[in-house]
Amino acid sequence: MPALLRAVRADITTLSVDAVVNAANASLLGGCQTGDAKLTKGYRLPARFVIHTVGPVWHGGIRGEPQLLASCYRSALELAAANGVQTLAFPSISTGAYGYPIELAARVAVTTVRAVVPELADIREVVFCCYSQDDLQVYEKLLTHMERA
Repeated sequence: MPALLRAVRADITTLSVDAVVNAANASLLGGCQTGDAKLTKGYRLPARFVIHTVGPVWHGGIRGEPQLLASCYRSALELAAANGVQTLAFPSISTGAYGYPIELAARVAVTTVRAVVPELADIREVVFCCYSQDDLQVYEKLLTHMERA
């Protein structure tokens, strides 16, 4: 059965999933390069794990940002599957302080997740957790459009 992909507007720290993804800063994470991911316990969160990934800073798309962003999603999904995660939630990586345009970032996110998840049999659900109603609409439109394609 294919994994369910859906978008919600929520505080990602409140979601009851196996893992939440945290868009981290490389200097805070130590030894995690842009596009890579690391796993820690969820501690007091409802999620068992936190997967930290370092997204690219937007420079107009001329410094490999789409490939680096896709690598964030791919690395996080592979790390999740390797640790028995069946449900996970992603924020919109790099669209905040790193300035990645939401429409472009969401397209990379949804396209990458759709491509990678079928290779990872254990992943049952991926939630795109949006900060704003506008971001949610971008993700919902992409998910609906790509389902029909």
